[in-house]
Amino acid sequence: MRLPHAGASFLDIFSAARAGPPGSIQFTPAQVEQILRTVRRTPEVMVKVTGGATRRGAVASHLSYISRKGQLEIETDEGERIDKKAQQALLRDWHLELSPGQYRKAKDGKPPPRPVKLTHNIVLSMPRPTPPYKVLAAAKAFAREKFALKHRYALVLHTHQEHPHVHLVVKAEGHDGRRLHIDKATLREWREDFAHLMRAQGVAANATPRVARGRSKGSTKDAVYRTQPSRSHALRARVHEIATELSKTGTVTDPARATLVKTRKAVLAGWEGVAAALDAQGQIELAGDVRYFAQHLPPVRTDRERLAEDLIRQIKAARAFQSRREDTTRDRPIERSR
Repeated sequence: MRLPHAGASFLDIFSAARAGPPGSIQFTPAQVEQILRTVRRTPEVMVKVTGGATRRGAVASHLSYISRKGQLEIETDEGERIDKKAQQALLRDWHLELSPGQYRKAKDGKPPPRPVKLTHNIVLSMPRPTPPYKVLAAAKAFAREKFALKHRYALVLHTHQEHPHVHLVVKAEGHDGRRLHIDKATLREWREDFAHLMRAQGVAANATPRVARGRSKGSTKDAVYRTQPSRSHALRARVHEIATELSKTGTVTDPARATLVKTRKAVLAGWEGVAAALDAQGQIELAGDVRYFAQHLPPVRTDRERLAEDLIRQIKAARAFQSRREDTTRDRPIERSR
């Protein structure tokens, strides 16, 4: 279901701006508002699919996790608030064991088919200091718009982390037997709709592609040092490789940088097209804001370069701490001699 407000996405704005000479396009009021929110760096919503379960036991484990082992009540699509004891009853009511495709077997010596998902795990989030109750209200409205009378779902609000967020569990198979398919276009639409619902709660919220804001991926800050060792073998190997390269050359190179630079040039061209179209439309001040925004995008950084920067920052902090300890140790004999 598409919310009534929704029009062209931000990617459509970019493509329209590059499509023809100045004056050949006219941005709608809704598109102008989105451009304005973006250049003013309005907080961005997050809608992320964090996985899903292919076994009933895994669904039960996830419900236990998002309820913090029963400390938090889970709200269902029927408006019920259930505690830890009622979670098993909820699973029985969802009839996950009747979902077709999960019992398929291998044929003619071929590997067994990939198991189908029974549920999708989704997170809807806003940066602090967004009031958590408004995030919950927008998330409940989002779930009703997208899944009510089609897919069973349950949700719970988390406030113990930096960003207030809602965990949403959706049964993959709908009442009509059709399965929920989530692709990039779906996620883009969901972000736009969730941002609209946050604004309906009186919270400034935006939904634009990360690349249009000059960002390729989320921050890797401290990721190396917070990841559990049992799950970080690949990441630890990358960090070791980067550390070795830094010790030998003092810098880090990455072949992926050329691709990111090419993408950045396309983004800048897109923003210039937007500014030119706004000029032709009489939005002179906003066109200037667009150009200023484009000129001050974050510098291009690859994953390797970000990891290298984080590693260097951690090493400098450790050395500074060690230096302070040594200074304190040297001062102690002097104090005692006085």
